[in-house]
Amino acid sequence: MNIHEFQAKEILRRYKVPVLEGGVARTAEEAAAIAQRLGGTVVVKAQIHAGGRGKAGGVKVVRSPEDAAAFARGLLGRPLVTHQTGPDGRVVRQVLVEQGCDIARELYLGMVVDRGSGRVALIASSEGGVEIEEVAASTPERIYREIVDPLVGLAPFQARRVAFRLCFPKELVNKAVACFTALANAFHECDASLVEINPLVVTKGGDLVALDAKMGFDDNALYRHPDIRAYRDENEEDPREREASNFELSYIGLSGNIGCMVNGAGLAMATMDIVKHAGGEPANFLDVGGGASKEKVREAFRIILSDPSVKAIFINIFGGILRCDVLAEGVVTAAREVGLSVPLVIRMEGTNVERGKQILAESGLAVQTAANMEEGARMAVAAAAQAR
Repeated sequence: MNIHEFQAKEILRRYKVPVLEGGVARTAEEAAAIAQRLGGTVVVKAQIHAGGRGKAGGVKVVRSPEDAAAFARGLLGRPLVTHQTGPDGRVVRQVLVEQGCDIARELYLGMVVDRGSGRVALIASSEGGVEIEEVAASTPERIYREIVDPLVGLAPFQARRVAFRLCFPKELVNKAVACFTALANAFHECDASLVEINPLVVTKGGDLVALDAKMGFDDNALYRHPDIRAYRDENEEDPREREASNFELSYIGLSGNIGCMVNGAGLAMATMDIVKHAGGEPANFLDVGGGASKEKVREAFRIILSDPSVKAIFINIFGGILRCDVLAEGVVTAAREVGLSVPLVIRMEGTNVERGKQILAESGLAVQTAANMEEGARMAVAAAAQAR
């Protein structure tokens, strides 16, 4: 689950990570009132779950409450298109009005789950204000990593080492260590999967400030954090992904035209790879799980078909806990209820596979069966091309 910048800053403030004063406005009048309270120069920021807001015109420094109101009025209720939103953009429903500050230097600071080490990594760079992917591509030597021991946490010597690598003057080292440690505490105690501060700025007055903040959380741990779960903004979520979560399905919409239904995350990734290898583009990642019922399979089928870009469906199942006959019953039920209008290719192996194939054969549905994954992918790609 992702949250807005202003929500991330509320959390970070509790952990003593330095952030600026500000307020959230949902009308132009509220933006003006917050700007008036803060006095002087303020920054108005569109609040959506996407990066690149500044480049897309969603962030502006203004000098008066009237200017704050005018800029907020131009954002609220309208879509903002960034490189992370897709062409339709995201509708701005609220803005953050925040104090301005005199920036002397911009840095990058983040914490992520590092798959290579199987631990959490603190990542820092002297190149703040730029996407970290650009820094990694152009100047990788300016990215510094510290792998955090899960039993010890971020050790003081690690925080000091990062501060020295970032060339902090000695009078700022202790502030930097306190900031890095607070960020690490927030990450671990909140069960975060990502914390990113870009930029972390050094002000001309010699202070450290988290000027921007992004946080994402492990959905499986949210039961421990009802306060964080309350931050969920369903307006920022894909309706199909939201619907899938209601049925405990793992669904992520993609930009292709071949709908995929698979049991098991590893098999789902392999299925998408083999569809790409066959020259196609997957329309989604969808893992129905090992113990899916026919009702769950039916809902998964319906969610796939709700995507108008889907021109064919490839179902790839290895029947273990999810038996092939249960899958077949769910597919037949779903196809009849929603009215199957696209080609359907099924490859299945495992428990009760012969009974599953019999159910499909007796259903009267136009189903193509494949002997293996590669054949199924080729058949699905060909069917999608013909349908298009």
